[in-house]
Amino acid sequence: MNLTQKSYVLIIATIFFFNCEHKSSVTVETKDQSSFKTYEELVDLFKEWRVLETPPLLNGAPDYTAATYTKRWESFKKLQKRLQQADTTGWSIPQQVDYMIVWAEMNGYDFNHRILKSSARDPAFYKTVWTYKSDVPAHEGPTHHATLELWTYDFPLSTEERFRFVSDLKVIPALNTQAQQNLTGNARDLWIAGIRDIETQASVLKEVLAYPGVAEDPELVGLIETSISSTEDFASWLKTESENKTGPSGIGKDNYTWYLQNVHLVPLSWEDEVMLLKRELARAWSALKLEEHRNRHLPELVAVDSPEAYDAMADAAARSLMTFLEEQDILTVKPYFDPALREQLGSFIPEEERNFFRIGQHYDPRPLFSHFYHWFELARMEEEPNNSPIRRGPLLYNIFDSRNEGMATAVEEMFLQAGLYDDSPRSKEIVYIMIAQRAARGLGSLYAHANEMTMEEAGGIHSEYTPRGWMKTEKELLIFEQHLYLRQPGYGTSYITGKYLLEATMADFAKQKETMNSPFTTKAFFDSLNNIGNIPISLGHWELTGSKDHLRTILND
Repeated sequence: MNLTQKSYVLIIATIFFFNCEHKSSVTVETKDQSSFKTYEELVDLFKEWRVLETPPLLNGAPDYTAATYTKRWESFKKLQKRLQQADTTGWSIPQQVDYMIVWAEMNGYDFNHRILKSSARDPAFYKTVWTYKSDVPAHEGPTHHATLELWTYDFPLSTEERFRFVSDLKVIPALNTQAQQNLTGNARDLWIAGIRDIETQASVLKEVLAYPGVAEDPELVGLIETSISSTEDFASWLKTESENKTGPSGIGKDNYTWYLQNVHLVPLSWEDEVMLLKRELARAWSALKLEEHRNRHLPELVAVDSPEAYDAMADAAARSLMTFLEEQDILTVKPYFDPALREQLGSFIPEEERNFFRIGQHYDPRPLFSHFYHWFELARMEEEPNNSPIRRGPLLYNIFDSRNEGMATAVEEMFLQAGLYDDSPRSKEIVYIMIAQRAARGLGSLYAHANEMTMEEAGGIHSEYTPRGWMKTEKELLIFEQHLYLRQPGYGTSYITGKYLLEATMADFAKQKETMNSPFTTKAFFDSLNNIGNIPISLGHWELTGSKDHLRTILND
């Protein structure tokens, strides 16, 4: 995880802790440690944990060598034991939730060390240069701790920014050299697909040479050229080594299930997710066909065909969505929502260059803009930081995926059901196409992690089961998504499983209100969930309802 990602996390509990402890595969040391009893001590331990999680430097780059992992392991286990021995009796539910977040992060560190082994199996882990800001709290997938976030720089560089840029650049050669030591794994699909990421980095760095002010700075040019040369050498080495890579890249069903439950806090198994995604894929297709039947006498949607037409449509779509959210009392619309959305309106793309999401966006952007709920959440993190230091920043290891991707996917259909497309019934068809695509790609990723399919075969499900052939138009998106999901277990399914978990949360929240003879409002539900922060939806469920019944699989309670 990179430096900009290293902040904080979320909520949940411990009266069950010893049951949770038995679920972890980490061997607990026998050396006595005094337990702690206060939430303040948890916060202190969390800060200590985040420092420990950051590796030391080797030749100016983060040190991921096997020897250093081994050297640091004892310190990690001692810290984990301190957490496990905590006495949370009398803690509030939000405090118990925060405990559970730290517990999950430590399980993630353990799992990554034992099973995922990104630094040894995954060449893309060593990608340093990132050209865009993620639409979720941190970059999707395993990322090293010293990335160069190119999107944060304005060229020509100020003196201060030049110093930062030079420091970022100097990581690249040292890390590329170290990578060739560390990468000893035999995961063929991860290896082959990772070459593309490293080659792309070299191309991006070459473009930087033409940025304003760079050519006039000989030292900067030299550093960039050294980074390019190092990156190209690394890519060439990867290609040579790829000839000997023959092993599977998936982590297997049992490991996948353990990771889901103990790290991402998703109370499902590999088999549960297969069933759920098959069901959602069938439901999306059937709903699409029924919408098409219902709309059969209406004119077809027509894609805009010029930059001017797109800009006008995108502006109208943004106004329509924001007006709908406010006037229909869906949630409290914050002043920073509209600016956050308008930064993502996009621009016209010629028909032959549109990928899956851009196809629908040129008919009606509102389904995709609904998914851009992401940007409301990121703006909230900046404008209204969570009170909990543990959940204030991004959780490690993409633990936020069920919440952020699940929420963004769920509201696409929830807004449809609440009436967003009453003025354009055929736009509903786009929503169901998007749901089908996410179910298909997630299903493919499950088979890839079970090593029942290669990454390419998983992409076949992704492509073939997306309606109207919309995933057959642009292969780069297909490769990017399936590669990401193979690198980060659980991410490919999080859109649909998170949607399911959010719907279950809403159902229990509404039932509780009905039982108490109290009115349910969507605004109260969404506002409460938003205030909780970007934590796994299973923890949000607990905090909203006070019930942990849905967590029994995780807590072994």
